[in-house]
Amino acid sequence: MADIIYTLEGGVYFNITNKCPCNCAFCIRTKGDAVGEAKRLWFDEEPKFEEIKQAIDDYDFTNVEEVVFCGYGEPTNAYDNLVASAKYLKEIKPSIKLRLNTNGLSDLINNKPTAKELSSIFDCISVSLNEPTSEKYDLITRNIFKGKAFESMLSFTAECVKHCKEVVMTVVDVITPEDIEKCRLVCESTGAKFRVRSYAKGR
Repeated sequence: MADIIYTLEGGVYFNITNKCPCNCAFCIRTKGDAVGEAKRLWFDEEPKFEEIKQAIDDYDFTNVEEVVFCGYGEPTNAYDNLVASAKYLKEIKPSIKLRLNTNGLSDLINNKPTAKELSSIFDCISVSLNEPTSEKYDLITRNIFKGKAFESMLSFTAECVKHCKEVVMTVVDVITPEDIEKCRLVCESTGAKFRVRSYAKGR
C-alpha cells in the first residue's frame, strides 16, 4: 500500500489519489516513486475513504499546524474522498490549517461547480497557474481538456477568492522570467495572491 500521509521538508501531506487530468512536463512524480519521507506514493488501487480515515486516526498530529492535500495526483480527482477526509480531519483536529494544492480543474473533472464547497472546508487553496496563456498552458500541462482548461482554472480561482480566506496561484520557475511576470498579472485578475515555486525543491 502506498503512503497516504507523508512528510516533505517538515510539512505534512495527504496523498489520496494518483489520478490527474494533466501530464505536466515538469511534474515531480516523473522523478521517482516517492518524495520526502514517503516510501511509495503510487497506489496499486485507489484508496477508499475508510483507508484514508484509518491513516488519519493512526497518524500523530502533535505539533502539526498545517496539512496539505497534494500527493501523486490531483486531489479533486477523488472529490468525495477529498471532501470527506478534510471534513473529518477538521472535526477531530480543528486547530490544524487545511491547504489544498490543486490544478484548479475541479469543475471540469467533476462536471459541476466545486469552488464554493471546497472554500468552505479549506483554509487555503493553492492553484497551479503554470503559464500566462491558454495555448502555453495546454502545451506545458498536456491536459485532457485542451482549449477549455485555462479559462476554467481562472474561473475556479476567482470563485474561490469570493469564498476562501486565502487563495494563491503559483508558477514553477521553469518558465521564462517574462512569462512569470505575465502570470503575475493573470493572477492579479482573479484576486488571488501570487507565488513562484522552486522546481528544484519540488514545492
